Amino acid sequence: MSSLFAYDDDREAASAARVRALEALLIEKGVLGSDSVDAVLAHFDTVAGPFNGARIVARAWTDPGYRQRLLEDTPKAIAELHFPLGMDGAEGEHMKAVANSATVHNLVICTLCYPWPVLGLPPYWYKDPVFRSRGVREPRAVLREFGVPVAAGVEVKVWDSSAQIRWFVIPERPADSAHLSEEELAALVTPEAMMGVALVPSPVP
Repeated sequence: MSSLFAYDDDREAASAARVRALEALLIEKGVLGSDSVDAVLAHFDTVAGPFNGARIVARAWTDPGYRQRLLEDTPKAIAELHFPLGMDGAEGEHMKAVANSATVHNLVICTLCYPWPVLGLPPYWYKDPVFRSRGVREPRAVLREFGVPVAAGVEVKVWDSSAQIRWFVIPERPADSAHLSEEELAALVTPEAMMGVALVPSPVP
């Protein structure tokens, strides 16, 4: 998925070195504690991440009433699932869900903000200016490159996440999944599907 916008190893190594140097300087000056960065990363490993979004999507697939409430008032519907505290902070304010269907495919780009509590930390390629600009100019071409060909009769809607609204997608439920539990359905949902650049695969028999 991210290989379309991959960076070379030298750039990755240079970025990592700068981050380590900045972290060491901030710790030295007392701005950060020695475990501050680890605590933040642990938060996104265990509290705020794509596993939350997957639960939301799976509930929407299995409960039509919840799906409707999610589309009408996303924060209120999310609160029904009793996630840990902090879902409405750290880039989780003003979230809004949109749903894919047989006639509409949604693609979310991010100029300023990203719904971390439901999608996790944004991958590098998602923040790439080329991805963002092409997503607006030629969304069908971008989706095709990601392996999501959209039929001519299907409308493509592009949503730009900002401080005012942070969008995520309810992808279509995969075929042959009627027998799966809500937990099993959630295991199929990826962050890419909730960005609109991937489809949720049918379960392996």
